[in-house]
Amino acid sequence: MSGPEVVRVAAPTERRNPASYDLDLLPTRDVLRLINDADRTVPGAVAEVLDAVVVAVDLAVEALRAGRRVHYFGAGTSGRVGVVDAAEIPPTFGSPVDWFCPHLAGGQDAMFGAIEDAEDDSDAGTREARTCVRPADLVIGLAASGRTPYVLGALREARALGARTALVAADPHAAARADVDLFIGLDTGPEVVTGSTRMKAASAQKLVLHAFSTTVMVRLGRVYSNLMIDLSATNAKLRGRMISILMEATGCPEADCTRALTAADGDLKIALVSLVSGAPVGEARAALARSHQQVREALSLLA
Repeated sequence: MSGPEVVRVAAPTERRNPASYDLDLLPTRDVLRLINDADRTVPGAVAEVLDAVVVAVDLAVEALRAGRRVHYFGAGTSGRVGVVDAAEIPPTFGSPVDWFCPHLAGGQDAMFGAIEDAEDDSDAGTREARTCVRPADLVIGLAASGRTPYVLGALREARALGARTALVAADPHAAARADVDLFIGLDTGPEVVTGSTRMKAASAQKLVLHAFSTTVMVRLGRVYSNLMIDLSATNAKLRGRMISILMEATGCPEADCTRALTAADGDLKIALVSLVSGAPVGEARAALARSHQQVREALSLLA
């Protein structure tokens, strides 16, 4: 009886790292130092692809302003990185929960356990994309190797449906770069533990996605200065944070910020525009509506 087919790979993430040949012989501190030294190279790899991330941000802003969505398709660690990034956006920026939609090969069960062969199922990616992707959405594939069948199946179908597509991979020369609208190829090189892409490759994808989604939220007006201004006061702690943000942003005393927030029915943006401009809450609300919820544009309307 023959065994499973062995696929030989040459992706950078699958090559052996000469610096860690004796990893299992090293003292604990030296293992940690070696891993840390390798991790230090990740921000540099991300810096090399920032121009491509700029394009991704512009595509996402365009899609979201048009009422479309951003999708992450991934498998294994790459997919989990996408799930975590998408999950953190609504509570951080008060965005609609369906703006960023993560799709993980194998479904929810794959978040905490390996689902055998899920990443090899190109048809599953195709079906998932066909179910949820619409024209003018932005679909981002996450694949350390750059060739995960589930991800590539989803990207092909998404493109056929009229969505814009991007691929984030830890192989700058991945063959699939020619099959997407935007390719973000990270040169993170071989892992300390051969093939363990939860290390540098995943760290690089996490940095890219966090920078990408945060910048999208900044461009959509959900940050004023460097302050989160789309919080919802769902508990006393968050209401206190909203007052603190108003005090930081306006320089007004706590009592004034509390009164403004109450008058604005708990809407931090309206209270902020009212306090900074000196306009009544009603005028602040109208200015934000005219400026598509952009605080600085609303302030310029009231100047």
